[in-house]
Amino acid sequence: MISIAILASDPVTGEGAASCLKRQRGLTVLPREEHERADVVLMLTVAVVEETMLLMEAVAARSVNPRMGIVLVTGSMTEGQVVRAVQFGLRSVIWRQDAGFDQIAKAIRGVADGCGVLPTSIQGWLINHIGAVHRDVLAPMGLTPSGLEAREVEVLRLLADGLDTTEIAQKLNYSERTIKNIISGIMNRLGLRNRTHAVAFALRSGTL
Repeated sequence: MISIAILASDPVTGEGAASCLKRQRGLTVLPREEHERADVVLMLTVAVVEETMLLMEAVAARSVNPRMGIVLVTGSMTEGQVVRAVQFGLRSVIWRQDAGFDQIAKAIRGVADGCGVLPTSIQGWLINHIGAVHRDVLAPMGLTPSGLEAREVEVLRLLADGLDTTEIAQKLNYSERTIKNIISGIMNRLGLRNRTHAVAFALRSGTL
């Protein structure tokens, strides 16, 4: 059963949404006093304004559910608001003109399953933002999106290929001591147990 908290900019819209979603199989609408444990928070608003953003931030801060995701139904939203809202748990946006309760229920189920359901325009915004962060912020500092330095990624790539410390040092023209320090730095900073764990982290994060 997927638990839902409904936050609407007007009570009539909120009551209508609750009435419709209660009839959907596998969904349960929580009373206001239990909102913090919701799997999915459904927010309904005519347009996203600063008050909406502050409410999202408060929802994220109050939530006791680490998997909580937000489904937002709105008439308008800017690129900057999308980027900011993602850090508060935004996982789905449905434009008001396209919103039907079957579509909303589908988005809720998708978010509860860990998926994102976004219009193509917003997908484009997020892709552009990620590219800009990598190009303008991370790359000039020698960092990758995973937070690893470029040389750390290269060392992990060679570890994944089965090379030992001596072989990596020869390949990259570093001393063995430097390679050991790089590997040790990665493991200490990320709380990794050993070299195998470090390679596994790099693979899971998409670094390799």
